[in-house]
Amino acid sequence: MPPGAHAASLENVAAAFATNVWRRELFDGLVLASGKLRLAGCTVIYLDGSYVTGKPKPGDFDACWDPSGVDLAKLDPVFLEFGNGRAAQKAAFKGEFFPSTMLCADVGQAFVDFFQLDRFTGKQKGIISISLSADPLLLGKVQP
Repeated sequence: MPPGAHAASLENVAAAFATNVWRRELFDGLVLASGKLRLAGCTVIYLDGSYVTGKPKPGDFDACWDPSGVDLAKLDPVFLEFGNGRAAQKAAFKGEFFPSTMLCADVGQAFVDFFQLDRFTGKQKGIISISLSADPLLLGKVQP
């Protein structure tokens, strides 16, 4: 994927990446988490990791969410649990979520920037940006 954040809907993500039973399970976790984030006021998430590649059985997906406008009182606390390899998040959603502005301690960059670097080559790469506020898959499932 070319460098930058590329806009897609959850339906676009499903069509491109939910291509087998396991990948569909991961996608279902992504949709569940997206709905919870939207309920708390999150308007955009960024998707990365082996899920957005051709790997037949990725271990999980990696995502970060924009904390701008998020009401922490409405945010599911699991989104702020990073211990034990994000085990609580993986159990709840089959993937990992970080605030996009949170610094990745390993590299000293915000997660939204860290996600845009190939971990093997260090070169820029693309990620998927999903607007939650008007995503057709979430409309009707989540109260504003």
